[in-house]
Amino acid sequence: MLLEQRLGRDPQAAAAAAPLLLPLTAQERTSLRGRRASACGRALLLQLPRGAALEPGEWLGGPGGVRVRVEAAPEPLLRVRAADPLALLQAAYHLGNRHVALELHPGELRLLQDSVLAELLRHRGLELEALQAPFQPEAGAYGVGAHQHHHHSHA
Repeated sequence: MLLEQRLGRDPQAAAAAAPLLLPLTAQERTSLRGRRASACGRALLLQLPRGAALEPGEWLGGPGGVRVRVEAAPEPLLRVRAADPLALLQAAYHLGNRHVALELHPGELRLLQDSVLAELLRHRGLELEALQAPFQPEAGAYGVGAHQHHHHSHA
């Protein structure tokens, strides 16, 4: 099944009976082209226009009025917590310096499981918990909704 349109959060699509669901990891949501499979195993081919990463809850469409809803697939994550809010802020700073994708929540950080980063965080005295959950990292400074204008000169 070919999917060529991004429909946003189309309320009419939401009313469709038994929609096809497309669970994708955070990394997979950044690729707008290629073969995928719906949650029920139906073969899908994405040929979407270039643009921002797909978002959970977004609807895709194809010929004949086909509608498919994007979902965030569960992934192996690390939940990072600290008794001291400054320690958690410092961890976010150090992970950001390493360009690690982070999902931010009050009192915790989430990142994809990585044994090297886990050891670094444990060494800093942080509490770690492995979990399987959807991952929705921050878009970053130049992500959706961020100011992307660059007006000054580098001369």
